[in-house]
Amino acid sequence: MYPFSQSTDRPPAPVNVTVTHLKPDSATVSWDVPEGDVIIGYAISQQRQDGQMQRFIREVNTTNRACVLWDLDEETDYIIQVQSIGLYGESQASKRVHFRTLKKSDRFPSNSSNQDDPTVQGVDKSRHLQTGELIIIVVVLIMWAAVIALFCRQYDIIKDNDSNNNKEKAKPSSEHSTPERPSGGLLRSKVSARPGH
Repeated sequence: MYPFSQSTDRPPAPVNVTVTHLKPDSATVSWDVPEGDVIIGYAISQQRQDGQMQRFIREVNTTNRACVLWDLDEETDYIIQVQSIGLYGESQASKRVHFRTLKKSDRFPSNSSNQDDPTVQGVDKSRHLQTGELIIIVVVLIMWAAVIALFCRQYDIIKDNDSNNNKEKAKPSSEHSTPERPSGGLLRSKVSARPGH
């Protein structure tokens, strides 16, 4: 009855599935979805390579293209696959991606002995800021704060000098004018001008 079969209405499988932010007990899975299809969610199949544990994660009403996998075992090989969820069903599963969690003593993924292992895909090569880098950042921020404070101080000095110069310019012009003074010559001349009492 329907002009399209159900298989053509299913969205395409996610592509570029990668695993990043590897830690002893967690990892982040991210993927891309080919454009043109309405995707309303995703499903992730996660299992240990030894087959002892399998977990399914399913989320709908989301446009997220990443998911954090929690409660992983350290130094354990995992296999994941991702499916897109569309309006008419789920896609085929993506290609299988293998990854291995770190030891608790491993601080940086880039130091992992599995870095050159072709079965580990998407190992996060970023690292945390080291102490030396943090010191440099703090010093630069303090220098900027000092420059800003110096600028504000100089600006206040310049502003005060400008206002003092304006006051001094105003004083000489007021000394040459003839303001009415209670003890001034104008009142005395009026008093002395009255005819005799």
